[in-house]
Amino acid sequence: MSEPNRGVLLMVAAPSGAGKSSLVNAFLKNNPDWQLSISTTTRPPRPGERHGREYFFTDRESFETQRQSGAFLEWAEVHGNFYGTSRAWIDSQLAQHHNVILEIDWQGARQIRAHFSGEPVRPKSVFILPPTLPELEQRLRSRGQDSEAVIQKRLAAAQDEMTHADEFDYVIINQDFSAALSEFNRFAEQALKPF
Repeated sequence: MSEPNRGVLLMVAAPSGAGKSSLVNAFLKNNPDWQLSISTTTRPPRPGERHGREYFFTDRESFETQRQSGAFLEWAEVHGNFYGTSRAWIDSQLAQHHNVILEIDWQGARQIRAHFSGEPVRPKSVFILPPTLPELEQRLRSRGQDSEAVIQKRLAAAQDEMTHADEFDYVIINQDFSAALSEFNRFAEQALKPF
């Protein structure tokens, strides 16, 4: 995956509520040689989120200006909000031998694969699935962060999102968190090895 003068980019996707962020955060806590990419978004901050830590929060007009100037490596509209990844930031981190995890949706993963298609190194990718849709619904409700309308929208989107799991290099079913984290660790370790 990697070449001597480049870091590794690992894309992680999942439907909302599948445990993607929990797995990534647990992995990063024990793997300081990896860092999380911070995306730009137009969605409002959730309680406890801070600008520059979880996301760079911006308005739609500013996002559109950046998008039109080609500032994003990928961008997508998800659940009515825009998300984008800074092209310059990712390229800079990889050039400095930093390993980067990018939490992303399947649309963004497609754009990034296309961006790296002509290069000798391509990003690795993993898709996190919930064990079942009823379990996903229970997780979304237990978070207590979203309205009923948002929960229903996320559940409807999840069914479509899960049909794209086969586009990823690896799939983890997050039924037992410890087992899923072990699988994630093994996959990340493999991603660091040249092929």
